[in-house]
Amino acid sequence: MDKIATVKWLDNLCLVGQTSSGHAVVMDGPPDIGGQNLGPRPMEMVLLGLGGCTAVDVIMMLQKSNQAVVDCHIEVSAERAETIPKVYTKIHVHYVVKGRELSEAKVARAVNLSSEKYCSVSKMLEQSAEVTHDFEIVELS
Repeated sequence: MDKIATVKWLDNLCLVGQTSSGHAVVMDGPPDIGGQNLGPRPMEMVLLGLGGCTAVDVIMMLQKSNQAVVDCHIEVSAERAETIPKVYTKIHVHYVVKGRELSEAKVARAVNLSSEKYCSVSKMLEQSAEVTHDFEIVELS
């Protein structure tokens, strides 16, 4: 198995994660449990991973289908279990795709293919959570 990431404890609940590609991110806990709020929570990083993974899929598919995409942002909302381990039980991914003369059918296809086939983070998370999605298109002049 390849080593993909390392996580180093700094102090209190502050951690630095480093990936095999050389990028680092600070994670921290909230002050009420001893953190200093210096970075996202580890569980928030999971949702960021989902948003990033699916955004790459959707943008690449739309570009390959000659869509004039100017902007794309992903809004991820989630609910967690009440008891430990407080896993995500419901996750909703909302895509906002901006561009010129975008085909609704092509955007829908890209979103569905990412969710159902290509986004590995989504496929992992759907093992423990209900993952849903929708999208909106913002037409630019």
